[in-house]
Amino acid sequence: MTDTSEEKLFVTEFPKGEFGIVDYLQGRVHFALMDQMKLMHKSGMTQEQIKEAIMKTVSEIVDNFEPKKESESS
Repeated sequence: MTDTSEEKLFVTEFPKGEFGIVDYLQGRVHFALMDQMKLMHKSGMTQEQIKEAIMKTVSEIVDNFEPKKESESS
């Protein structure tokens, strides 16, 4: 169970508006990374530690991405 006061402190909602899908998705990623970095900083991590942790996670996500091939009938 999450503490809602902590969640409100660290989770910024990306505003819905007149954004294209690419801008909207990039905005959500940006806000999520900023929220995570704020939490990591508050927990005592240095900027270099934060950078290393974020880059490691992003690299793992990209490395493990296996897009499904669309069938020829799609």
